[in-house]
Amino acid sequence: MSTASELTTGDRILRAVSAVAGFLPGGIVGFFAVVMILTAIPAIAFSGLNFFTGTTFTLGNLYAVTTITHNGVTAPHGAAYGALTFIVGTFATSIFALVLAIPVSVGGVLMLTEWVPRRLQNTLAVFLELLAGIPSVVFGLWGIVVFGPIMAQHVYPALTSIGNVIPWFKGPVGAGEGLLTASLVLGIMVIPIIASTTRELLRGVPVLAKEGAIALGMTRYETTRVVTLPYIRTGILAASLLGWGRALGETIAVLIVSGNALNVLPHNIYSPTSTIASTIAALLDAALTDFTGSAVHALAYLGLLLLVISLLTNFAGRLVIKRVSTGALPVGRGI
Repeated sequence: MSTASELTTGDRILRAVSAVAGFLPGGIVGFFAVVMILTAIPAIAFSGLNFFTGTTFTLGNLYAVTTITHNGVTAPHGAAYGALTFIVGTFATSIFALVLAIPVSVGGVLMLTEWVPRRLQNTLAVFLELLAGIPSVVFGLWGIVVFGPIMAQHVYPALTSIGNVIPWFKGPVGAGEGLLTASLVLGIMVIPIIASTTRELLRGVPVLAKEGAIALGMTRYETTRVVTLPYIRTGILAASLLGWGRALGETIAVLIVSGNALNVLPHNIYSPTSTIASTIAALLDAALTDFTGSAVHALAYLGLLLLVISLLTNFAGRLVIKRVSTGALPVGRGI
């Protein structure tokens, strides 16, 4: 009897601990969202729709005692909270990063799984894991000291030659800081996420389907194009969305290599820019000295916007993954 009672008590404790652990992640996300919303409410009232359309974001004169009041919210004199430049910078850098990362990731993993001898695959795959483990500040330091200057001196001038076809590639290339450098560094940082997911998807492609294609006379290239890639195309989309979510929230590396242009919309692909995450990191110290507290509310509004964008992106990726995990579909439709 005592043993059964002890087991029952243990089961109850295990169930309670498991329930807490299961609901804890969702509770933390919900807590973050509630705190961000409550903190951002004054900035929402102060800025209104100008937050999404304005191109000037300034904390105002934090050292003067004069203030301004708008919609019942007090802020330092000269304060203006327009986030359009940061929104454009966030989407531009992350999308350009995906344009680089997706073909490199998929092509590299295809080479790794289809053409490299099996005994070398695990050895080469280690480099993907090492790339994922490099701190972002190291990427930023490498980008500003080595990568950016090299690209500005030897690569970007050649890209300006296509400016007549694509106007965004035309203009002064600068010293290596800007939108393109930040996008390239971000692309390198998200390659491990997309590549590792794609590698697992490729392992799930039925061997019989590929062998059947080869038996019908298809080459390796044709088998990859007709059988392998269509089978995993939806999975690649899901991996890309997860990588995009990673790029959207990157902070330190982008802050270092983007040029940190707060109130300037990029006029070409080499222009200095700024993202939502890097702006929060750059202005947080100054915002904490605002005696009215409105600067912190404005940064919280930026953080809330980034949280919503990131959650929507990750939810989209999870929905795609959920769809593809329901079972293997016929070859050609993709999983």
